[in-house]
Amino acid sequence: MLVRPPSARLADGELTHLERVPVDADLAAAQWQRYVEVFRGYGWDVRAVPAAEAHPDGVFVEDAVVVFDDLAVLTRPGALTRRDEVASVRPAVEAVVTELAQITDPGTLEGGDVLKVGRTAYVGRTARTNAEGAAQLRALLEPRGWRVVEVPVTRALHLKSAVTALPDGTVIGYAPLVEDPGVFDAFVPVPEAEGSAVVVLDESTVLMSAAAPATTELLRGRGLTVLTTPVTEFEKLEGCVTCLSVRVR
Repeated sequence: MLVRPPSARLADGELTHLERVPVDADLAAAQWQRYVEVFRGYGWDVRAVPAAEAHPDGVFVEDAVVVFDDLAVLTRPGALTRRDEVASVRPAVEAVVTELAQITDPGTLEGGDVLKVGRTAYVGRTARTNAEGAAQLRALLEPRGWRVVEVPVTRALHLKSAVTALPDGTVIGYAPLVEDPGVFDAFVPVPEAEGSAVVVLDESTVLMSAAAPATTELLRGRGLTVLTTPVTEFEKLEGCVTCLSVRVR
């Protein structure tokens, strides 16, 4: 798993759907460290990409690369201010995969717009990911046995700002942000916006934000072990638990 420490300039990160509020850089650093320790505690191999101090959004490393089996796809962010993040991630990516590809102009794609469920890659069509980027990803994945499904997203920054998937493949999301839940094979609404994002730790365990207690109880009622961690400073910048890491799988 790849992570990247937050920049001291985190508070200057891009915002699309939220109003800017103060961000505590020291608290963000502490929350990031706690987040990383959760994975280490579950035996994950965590590799830290060097901090990108010039890039406020660099901590959201998921947007720079998406991994499918042995193939890593370097993205081309739709946000111009984020495009230089990709090159600095490349050396760390090359160390953990056997094949590398890259989205190219005029395509744009950000990793937060890619949700993997089994052998299906749902791709959010957002202000950050365009039709050409989705088409380039489809051309890379379909010969490898993946199905690519495009999903309209206008109410959230990324697809995974609105929905993620449980270990059994059920997609969860905060209904006011989900335009077409019928595109997913199975969908369950959650009661809090912060509850839409989970990271699967193993077949029965997920990690999610500490800011969604009702969703935590909902998922525990489905038989899951739910770990929570505070990510308030990243949520202020439209981030969540998924975008702080790249799972190499």
